[in-house]
Amino acid sequence: MEELQARRAHGADWVRSLTFTVLRPVYPAAGRGALRVLRLREREGTVELVAGYESYERLAD
Repeated sequence: MEELQARRAHGADWVRSLTFTVLRPVYPAAGRGALRVLRLREREGTVELVAGYESYERLAD
């Protein structure tokens, strides 16, 4: 199913674009645990979704 079709099927045909960002530490790391939504904002047909993991495990440089 195409993205636009999926949005319309779920009643979100007002969304024109979606920005998805995963926050991460400034050092090399792997996310651990659940990926959670930290912020969801809609403005003028654009949805911004920011997510982050419960914790992060530092990786060797």
